Amino acid sequence: MLRFLKVSWRNFDWILFFSAFILSLVGLSTIYSVDLSRGDVLNFTSRQVIALVLAILVFFISSFLHVSFYESAARPVYFLAIVLLIAVLFLGATIRGTTGWFRFFGFSFQPAEFAKVALVILLAWRIERQARRFDKWQFVLVMFTLTLVLVGFILLQPDLGSASILLSVCFGLLVLVGTKKKYIFGIIGLATLAVVIGWFFVFQDYQKDRIMTFIDPTLDPLGSGYNVTQSIIAVGSGQFLGRGLGFGSQSQLHFLPEAQTDFIVSVIGEELGFVGFFIVLALYFILLWRLVNMAYNARNDFASFLPLGVSLVFFSHIVVNIGAAVGLLPVTGVTLPFLSYGGSSLIINFLLLGIAESAARSS
Repeated sequence: MLRFLKVSWRNFDWILFFSAFILSLVGLSTIYSVDLSRGDVLNFTSRQVIALVLAILVFFISSFLHVSFYESAARPVYFLAIVLLIAVLFLGATIRGTTGWFRFFGFSFQPAEFAKVALVILLAWRIERQARRFDKWQFVLVMFTLTLVLVGFILLQPDLGSASILLSVCFGLLVLVGTKKKYIFGIIGLATLAVVIGWFFVFQDYQKDRIMTFIDPTLDPLGSGYNVTQSIIAVGSGQFLGRGLGFGSQSQLHFLPEAQTDFIVSVIGEELGFVGFFIVLALYFILLWRLVNMAYNARNDFASFLPLGVSLVFFSHIVVNIGAAVGLLPVTGVTLPFLSYGGSSLIINFLLLGIAESAARSS
């Protein structure tokens, strides 16, 4: 591994890094605000600070590795992800009905997050190996098979949110490589069929409740629809400038469940208002723009589709999380990149950025 490591600041994308870093600081401030309502012990904040320090270290190490390292590690990393996903089913901790975390020394690690890294690298590697023969149905089949293996193990936890992110990444990459339209429509048809089958044989009751609540939150305003209702109230009550950090009624009085994770954007909307919400969206736009720009300037398909895959991971997270917070999409437990509380999520997000940075600098 050391032979792939080369410390150089040439062509380093500081705009990308600082966009993510500022988002992390906004998230840390919001988590601190949520922590204030829980007493003097700042459990969430202290852990997130440690995770942020580790995440930045991971970012720089991964960005200094040559992109050829990731190309050679594509298959081993993928198989490692499979091993971790299997192991967590037997050895993992169960949180809110999902057996998806390893816990040690007071910290937790979610293999489903690592699976996103593994999938992005492997699919980029597979696209490179295809040598631009993207019109073959075998290529589409292989891409989806590689994805569905990971998705299958994740659904056993069950974690519908992470599974949907992986499927979105695969579908997005197939669209971006120019897959034939008949294959795209075929995928959409199969996805629709899978949802129907999942509804009757796979989805848990709470997942069905979330979908029904998405369709009509008034069906159970004090039960499954409670989170979405309180989230919408929080976002709306912030108005233009917000109530101020630590002064949001929904988050501070605990009307908003999971304020530090699933609904952190609702806290931002309430306490920082439209201005804070707009700044967050602007930072995400800059982040995604830099990733797409990296892909555009890459010299080969692997170095191009690595940052594209990373951008699809972030874009999917942003759309699903914010969409759920404002009632446009079902709540699936998907976190908001760099903002939501969660050590493994934050570290993986910076790792993904580091891999994209490596692809850009090595091209």
